[in-house]
Amino acid sequence: MRVQLGQYPEPAHTIAHLSDTHLLADGKLQYGVVDPEQGLRLALDRLARMVPTPQAIVVTGDLADVAEPAAYARLKELVEPAAAALGAQVVWVMGNHDERLAYSAALFGRASAEPQDAVYDVDGLRIVSLDSTVPGYHHGEVSPAQLEWLAGVLATPAPHGTLLALHHPPVPLPMAPAEAVIELYAQEALADVLRGTDVRSILAGHLHYSTYSTLAGIPVSVVAASCYTLDPAPRSALIHAVDGGTSINMVHLYDDRVVHTVVPLSESPEVYSVRADLADQLLALSAEERRELLSRKDSPFDVAAKL
Repeated sequence: MRVQLGQYPEPAHTIAHLSDTHLLADGKLQYGVVDPEQGLRLALDRLARMVPTPQAIVVTGDLADVAEPAAYARLKELVEPAAAALGAQVVWVMGNHDERLAYSAALFGRASAEPQDAVYDVDGLRIVSLDSTVPGYHHGEVSPAQLEWLAGVLATPAPHGTLLALHHPPVPLPMAPAEAVIELYAQEALADVLRGTDVRSILAGHLHYSTYSTLAGIPVSVVAASCYTLDPAPRSALIHAVDGGTSINMVHLYDDRVVHTVVPLSESPEVYSVRADLADQLLALSAEERRELLSRKDSPFDVAAKL
């Protein structure tokens, strides 16, 4: 049950942000170690617990590890029923491990070698899926034609603003300098198009670790992968991939701000929990009574509620 105890109302929109699922066909493992389907299942299980539930699930690329049609089919088989149960739209985004023909045929039923750009409406919130991939390469680019298209889309503001979703994040990479070789190129050209528009946040993946920055004054949120992550502080390696630290992000949009929250996928040992049945009791109290019960350092609640 949702308990509203603070000064902010419910968010106007709730968006789930996943990335880099890297599914493989026939249950194959990545590097002989990682089961990418298990990571996706953990992500979907987490989403089933969310209150409020997400209105959209945005998956920012590298959906399939080697663009196998069977991997895309399995992805849809897992994600679409989970999204339907939540009443959520699914927003797919191309990644450098995806291939346009296989991606478009499997997910949209029409094979196309053109950039896979799309616009979604989520209860007045516009989500733009921008294809930053370069066929045959792992780095990212957005072509002049795509930038012109994007400028045309953004020329008319959406009722609740816009989220831009792309695979390659437009951010500096101080924790992974080797990744700069396959970063998004010509980022300032994208910034020029976004400056002064209604884009409220930029969602990206690709890096396999979480990081945050801005582009043209717009917050950029990079979500870690659901399959495996990169250790940003390795002992002696240039790049160190690890089977752990996976997560997804929840994006909550209010009238005047956006909140991004990292949600780990692995279950950790419990330290304590507050019983869910206390929600109704808290709602029955006045704001002053709740403050005395929950905020006072000598309140008995701090001990009793955690037993």
